[in-house]
Amino acid sequence: MTYDQLVERVRYDGAYPTRERAEAVIHAVLSALGRRLTGDERVDLAAVLPTKAARVLTAQIPEPAQLTGWEFVKDLASRTGGTAATTRWDTGTVLALVARLAGEDLISRIIDRLPPGYALLFGRAELTRPTVSPTARTPQPAQAA
Repeated sequence: MTYDQLVERVRYDGAYPTRERAEAVIHAVLSALGRRLTGDERVDLAAVLPTKAARVLTAQIPEPAQLTGWEFVKDLASRTGGTAATTRWDTGTVLALVARLAGEDLISRIIDRLPPGYALLFGRAELTRPTVSPTARTPQPAQAA
């Protein structure tokens, strides 16, 4: 996919009135993701994005603080001046397309490296792993009579 195709897809999917608005959303969301993503996942994601979009992602210095998916949206809203609702829409529009470009394996790796709440932003169900408390009893085998 070319950068122009990416912009047009985001414009269509997000129902943005202009190309400029779609580009601004792409830039904001990929910049925010670039501040959260590190390691091989960052490099591999940049490799599947159009060059201009990859530059936006990789131009950001990762921040040490990890944000949940909801904190990610709230942080982006405060940086862009948007509401939480519109920023959630913007984020979902861009990251759902990023997920399609990246493929299942890479997106699974990315979601596994990020705190809870990002799966929904990438258009996936947020599955939780069951936790066992340290005081939970282990089932004992049945005694023979």
